[in-house]
Amino acid sequence: MQKFLEKYLLPIAMIIGIVFHNLLAILSPITPYLLSLMLFITYCRISWSDIRLTKFHYILLAIQYIGSALIYLAVRPFNETLAQAVMICVLAPTATSAPVVASILGGNIASVAAFSMFSNLSVAFVAPLYLSLIGQTGSEVPFITSFWYIFRKVVPIIVLPFFVALFLKKASPDLHRKVRSAQIVSFYIWAAALTVVIGNVANFVIAQDDGKYTLEIVIGLISLAVCLLQFGTGRMIGSRFDRTIAGGQGLGQKNTILAIWLTQTYLNPVASLGPGLYVLWQNLVNSYQIWRKNKKTEKLF
Repeated sequence: MQKFLEKYLLPIAMIIGIVFHNLLAILSPITPYLLSLMLFITYCRISWSDIRLTKFHYILLAIQYIGSALIYLAVRPFNETLAQAVMICVLAPTATSAPVVASILGGNIASVAAFSMFSNLSVAFVAPLYLSLIGQTGSEVPFITSFWYIFRKVVPIIVLPFFVALFLKKASPDLHRKVRSAQIVSFYIWAAALTVVIGNVANFVIAQDDGKYTLEIVIGLISLAVCLLQFGTGRMIGSRFDRTIAGGQGLGQKNTILAIWLTQTYLNPVASLGPGLYVLWQNLVNSYQIWRKNKKTEKLF
């Protein structure tokens, strides 16, 4: 049963989110708590002695932050919503499940775990700056007010689980080991959060339905292109440091739950279609990579 769920939980979550979008809308306030709990379980898995930032990680971080700003500025003259959708797909931190996929593919787990942790922690400080600047368009709210509001909302969700994990390791090593060994729980929490946010995306799109889907289709195609570009660029950079798989997963596999929540909360909700569809694209890429690796393994035997 567990293997069945691990294989099909993503499409099941997305289907439930779309079909029951009206009911799931009332659950949207719990999304931040699900995110925090998911990050806490993930942080408990990481062995801090193995975490080392290298030149490889700094290059990926630069692409995440500088690249997201540049692509927003490049697309904005054409369409503001599209620019937001593309920007958040690049700005989003690495998925907490990326080390697991990297492990399956035979990559360097510690390297991906290190980048995942710092990518998620740093975005808590960078995202409020980006979102408040973008949100200033047509707004009379002072920049510093907007920044502080987003900052104090986002930081506890991402940073607090990190310190709680550290405290638990010191205060109760036995309980910390139990949480560390129960990583499958994080997978199910992720599925629950995905169901709610997909429901929110579907609810908003249906409410705004005007019979024209040009923008939605363009967002879907651009998010696919960005997904493939990030996986490819990450692998190319990683190959120079003997971290091909780590580079691909670190840059390409995104924490889309966080990205969707940030977009729905602080930007144009239509833009959340970008990271919403990115969920599908990145899992198709991961599925292909795993299938390809299994094929190569079968040939060896």
